[in-house]
Amino acid sequence: MLALYIALGLIAFSAFFTMFFSYFIFRALVVRTGKKIWGRQPSMPSDPEYMRLYNDAMEWGRLHEGGYVDVEIENEGYRLYGQYFDFGADRAVIILPGRMEACTYSYHYAWPYEKAGWNVLVIDTRAHGRSEGRLNHLGYFEYRDVIAWAKLLKERFNMDKVVLHGVCIGSSTALFAAASKDCPDNIAGIIVDGMYQCFYDSCRNHMIKDKRPLFPFLAETMFYIRLFCRIDPKNDGPKKRIHDMRLPILFLHSREDLFSTPDKAQELYDMCPSERKYIHWFEHGGHSRLRLINPEEYDRTVTDYISTL
Repeated sequence: MLALYIALGLIAFSAFFTMFFSYFIFRALVVRTGKKIWGRQPSMPSDPEYMRLYNDAMEWGRLHEGGYVDVEIENEGYRLYGQYFDFGADRAVIILPGRMEACTYSYHYAWPYEKAGWNVLVIDTRAHGRSEGRLNHLGYFEYRDVIAWAKLLKERFNMDKVVLHGVCIGSSTALFAAASKDCPDNIAGIIVDGMYQCFYDSCRNHMIKDKRPLFPFLAETMFYIRLFCRIDPKNDGPKKRIHDMRLPILFLHSREDLFSTPDKAQELYDMCPSERKYIHWFEHGGHSRLRLINPEEYDRTVTDYISTL
């Protein structure tokens, strides 16, 4: 009997330990614990490749310093902020960055739009940059903010044609907005860079690359996300919402993407019912680094697509 109690005690202690550790993984992934977290400064200053991307973004920002107006909206109780660059066009892009990134990061993707004569809106998503919020809901709620931003472009700046350009989680957010029954008429199409099928897959692939044990930490982390964020990161996501996608969509994907793997991207493309869907494969480039590694090919692909909208 004593041995049984000891065994049960060890099991209980192990479960407590793993749940405790998984909670901190959850916090690191989706909880903004302070204003300096997920701000407009570089999120990965020790990563040389990332810093090349961020410095490219800052170069675009320097070229257009003072050439924007600060914009803000209130949606579902959150004050949300962004910057609007008006190049005199009658169309605009909303750039949606990935997790941990704010509007200044999005400058990196603004180059082809400016050259093509489009206006540019970069935004701080909930819990990022200057925008309010504590939790990153991985696009499940934030897509409604994107709809509000598109309406602002229509009502304040007379933008009748808007394209959404998302990166990683920003891609999921763009898809959620475009596939929603509430999608406004001025959203003409979307571009999804490195879109995954569900956040569970992406998180799992990150843990595999980092050589972290999946069991039981992955399932426990997903449990906390479901509990506190009120979303289903495994069964819901682009793989579910793609079936409602009718607008034009361009998939940008790397054959070297370890987190949003090429086979899953091809499956998403195949499932998409849009009559105007396109996919462009890049031979090289890590996740969220496509434009950094292939700037000319990336910009040409984007420009060719938006010219058809």
